[in-house]
Amino acid sequence: MFDEIMQKFEDSPGQQDVIRLLLERGFSVNEDGRVVSGGIEIPNTGIAREAGVDRRVVNATTDAILDDDDLRRIFRNISSVPSLLDLAPVLDLHAVTVTVRAADESGIVSTVTSAIADHGISIRQVLSEDPEFTDEPKLYVITDEELPGDLINEIRRLAFVRTIELA
Repeated sequence: MFDEIMQKFEDSPGQQDVIRLLLERGFSVNEDGRVVSGGIEIPNTGIAREAGVDRRVVNATTDAILDDDDLRRIFRNISSVPSLLDLAPVLDLHAVTVTVRAADESGIVSTVTSAIADHGISIRQVLSEDPEFTDEPKLYVITDEELPGDLINEIRRLAFVRTIELA
C-alpha cells in the first residue's frame, strides 16, 4: 500500500515527503483540505517546514488526496496513537526496537511479546509499524524493567529478527 500511495506522487518528490510525514505522524486531512490531528488543525507552514518543502506543495498534496477516492479514504480516517517510546527514559521505562527480515511474516508480535512475558516482565506498550506504510517497519516494545541478557539473546536468535536495539 505504501508503494502504491507513493507511486501516485512519483512526479513530485516534495509531495512524497509530505505524504511520508502525514503517514508517519498519523495526520489526517479534513474535508476542507487542512491537515489535522484529531480536531486540531496544523498550519500548512508547519507541515511544509517539517517536510522541507514550500507550503504550496502541502496545498497541492492535500488537494490531490481529496481528489483521489482511495487516498481520501485513507487520509480522512488515519489517526495517531500516543507513544511511550520517547517518554520511556523520562518515565524510567525501557524500550526495545526489533527490526525484522520480513515484516509480513505472521507471529512476530506474539513471539516477541510472549518471550518477554515468559520472563515475567511487564509490557507497557507495543507499537508495530505497518509494512504497508513504511519501508523498514519496526516493532517497539516498552517494558517496566530492563531486559536481561539471556532474553535479549533469545530474541536476537529468532529467525525473523534482523536487529535488536535497546533504549
